[in-house]
Order: sequence, then C-alpha cells, then structure tokens
Amino acid sequence: MDWLVAIAEFLVNEILSVPAFLIGIIVAVGLIALKKPTGQIIGGAMKAILGFLLIGAGAGLVVASLDPLGIMIQGATGAQGVIPTNEAIVGIAQETYGAQVAWLMILGFAISLVLARFTPLSYVFLTGHHILFMATLLTIVLATAGYSGPLTVGLGGALLGILMVSLPAFSQPFTRKITGDDSIAMGHFGTAGYIAAGTVGRLVGGKSSRSTEDLKLPEGLRFLRDSMVATALSMVIMYVVVALIFFAREGEAAYEAFDGGAENLGNFIMLSVTQGLQFGIAVAVILFGVRTILGEIVPAFQGIAAKIVPGAKPALDAPIVFPFAQNAVLIGFLSSFTGGLVGLAALTLWLNPALGLALILPGLVPHFFTGGAAGVYGNATGGRRGAIAGGFVNGLLITFLPALLLLVLGDFGSANTTFGDTDFGWFGILVGYGAGIGSVAGIVVVSALGLVILGAAILVQRRVVDRNWDPSPNRPDQGERASIDTPAADAHGQYPKIAPPEGAPAPPPRG
Repeated sequence: MDWLVAIAEFLVNEILSVPAFLIGIIVAVGLIALKKPTGQIIGGAMKAILGFLLIGAGAGLVVASLDPLGIMIQGATGAQGVIPTNEAIVGIAQETYGAQVAWLMILGFAISLVLARFTPLSYVFLTGHHILFMATLLTIVLATAGYSGPLTVGLGGALLGILMVSLPAFSQPFTRKITGDDSIAMGHFGTAGYIAAGTVGRLVGGKSSRSTEDLKLPEGLRFLRDSMVATALSMVIMYVVVALIFFAREGEAAYEAFDGGAENLGNFIMLSVTQGLQFGIAVAVILFGVRTILGEIVPAFQGIAAKIVPGAKPALDAPIVFPFAQNAVLIGFLSSFTGGLVGLAALTLWLNPALGLALILPGLVPHFFTGGAAGVYGNATGGRRGAIAGGFVNGLLITFLPALLLLVLGDFGSANTTFGDTDFGWFGILVGYGAGIGSVAGIVVVSALGLVILGAAILVQRRVVDRNWDPSPNRPDQGERASIDTPAADAHGQYPKIAPPEGAPAPPPRG
C-alpha cells in the first residue's frame, strides 16, 4: 500500500496542487477535444502554464514586498497575535495527515467532475492550491472530531467536491456582472467575502456612485490613470509612513525589518521606497499573467464543454477579476486592511476578554488578494462606495472568522497560524461543530450540511444564474466597459481608426 500512498502524494503535491500544471492539462484536453493540430495543443498548453507561472511569480513578488511591511506594522502598533497563513497551517498539517489529505483531495476533485457532469452546476474548479487548502482543513476538522481515516477521506471528499461546484454558482451573478458574460467563474475559497462585497456594494452604491475606473484627475495628475503607477505610488507612501512610525518607536532596531538590515535611516527609507515600487511591478506581472491565461483557457473550455462536461465553465483564482477594475483592486485592498485593523480592535477590547478569542492580526497577503477581489465585486454593483464598503466587509470577515475557526482545530488551534480566507472560516466552523456532536449524529449533521449546500446551489443556478438575474441592473457590466474603452481588433488583428479630436489641425499630406 505504500506505493499507492506515494503515487497519491505525487499526484497531489507535484501536479494537482500546482495550478499551472493543472491548467495546462485542462487546456490540452480541451484543445484535443476540439481536434486542434498538435502544435496548437502544445502551444496553448504551454501558454496557459506560463500564464499561471506569471501569476505565481507576481504573487511571490507581492509576498516578498509585503513581508517587511507586515513586520513594520506589528512593530509600529505593538500588536501581537495570530497571522492567518494558509500555506503555514497546511505545511504543519502535512506532517501528521499528509496521506489522508492526498486521498481526500483526489476524491474531492473526482466527485466535483461527476457533479459538474450530471448536475446543473457545470463548474470545473481549477485553483489547485486552494483545493489542497480546503482538503487539509476538512482533514484536520474531521480527524480532530475523532473520525477514522477512511471516514475522514470519504466524508471530506464528498464535502470538498460539493463546495467546488457550489460556491462558483453562488457568486456567478456577481462574477458575470464583472466580466459581462458566463465564460469564467470564481474558483477561490474567499467566495463568501466576494458575495458579501457585491451585496454591500449594491446597498451603498446605487446608480449615483461612479466606478473606480472613472476617476477624473487634473491634468497634472493624469499619470495616476496608469494603474501600475498609482498602485506603486500608493504603496510607497504607505511603506514610508509606516517605516517612519516604526523607527520613531523602535529606533535602529527597526532596520532589521529588511533581510540583512538597513545601514542607516536613509537606507531604511529607500529600502521602503524600493519595496513599494516592487509591489507595483508585482501587480503588473499578475495582470499580464491573467490576460495570458484567459486567452487560452476560454477557447479550450469550448472543447471540454462539448465533449466532457457540457456547458463547463472554468472556475479560476481570485486575480482573474483584477484586470476588469484595476483601481478597485487597490481600493479594496486598503479598505480590507482597514477592516482588519477595526476587527483587531474589536477582538482586543471586547471579544478576547469576553470570549477568549485569539487576536487575529491583519495579514497583508490575504487582505491584498481577497480584499482586492472584493473591491472589484463591490465596484461592479456599487461603484467607488461599493469598492470601499465591500473591501471593508471582507476585512472584517477574514478577521472574525479565523478567530472562531481556531476553536474547532484541536491541537492545531495553538499553532499560531490558521486558515485565512472566508470560506475556510464559515465552512470549517459548521463542519467542526457538526462533527463534534458525535460519530453517528455528527455524520448525519455534516452530510445534511453538504446536501443543503448542494441543493441551494442547484436552486440558485436554475432560479438566479440561468435566468440572468442582475445584482445591480442600473450599472453597466465591467466587461462591457472594458470593451468600450478598448476597441476590438478585426480578424486581421487591425484596430479601427480613431477620429482626431474636434479642432485638431489637419495632418500634412503624405509625401
């Protein structure tokens, strides 16, 4: 049996948990189903892999640029507590439950494909690392409740498969508002935060709140229309302000926030400036990777839809929505981080003394990725006010939910880290308390929870998604806005000529 475990761990750790390889395989299968030439199959798969590697490279740059800022924020505020980090808790759990996680993940992925094929929920969840994270969470929660290994794998695999096809359906009306069509779906376990952001955006925005992409700036500030410049400049300002506060509080000890330390105050400030600029580069890399992957995954899914899962929609990682409202990404991130600080204050002053909940420090990485996406969802339904409010609500959710989740993680609750995104929180809490009732009753309760989620998703798909319900009918789709702002090329790759502005001088004759 050891060789079976080794094969399962290889498939999970080396292929299925690497989104780039998983996407490349899916694109190749789709192009094969379309009977494309071998060269086009190889080229499409390679471009898809490279696109996801670009996203991963950008994410790595984001993490690298945010790490020193996180240290400085802790030093500037003096806060101590738990920082939710999915990768950290998964790494710790792999030492104890590695084989169970591997089998649970494989079973969950297989069940999700069956459900996508034979139910109205035709979503194929392709964010491999998030599948691994959720498989690990379910393993920890069910094992902590005392369930045996086979039962943990079987029950957890069914729950994972249900979530992978259900959550994209719940968020699809909001996702469609962003993209303008049904070509892609959201495949990220921060979905509850995005739905909350879209809902809050509709409540606070209305028709009068202009889109974040319509920012009108004086001529001298026109350079801020470039999202990469605006993002980098905002992060530079944030970095320098926090760095100065940290230095005022700790003196030269603040220099150690950077690897190798800073030589003096001037060097410390310039390192802060450099990190802010690198953050802007990281965002630009992510956006380029997203555009690359979209160019390959959407056509390839025509083949999958026709041959394997009719009508299949690829459910992709959170940054897939970033290009549709790039200013909203930054606004959502900053608002989510603010929400995290407010949530930390509530935990410190009220919930920790009253209920003993752990203090959840705002981790910049989850706040950037989920907060940025929440800003896009909020902007789609409520413009600028929606982006601000949506990001803020997301920040509160990824602060309070991890604090409650720690209560059902058993020994892992004292690991000084936990899962960070919203769906890990609410689903882990429900499964944890349901499973904790007892072996037989717990199985019944947890199974009923999965069936309720699946039934609700099918109902939403048929009554809401398929009937094209618009969560904010008074606002244009962001996908339509993008098509208006950027003229489409014709079949020969030529773009239509743009008429000169009124009153412009006539060009000289061609000589």
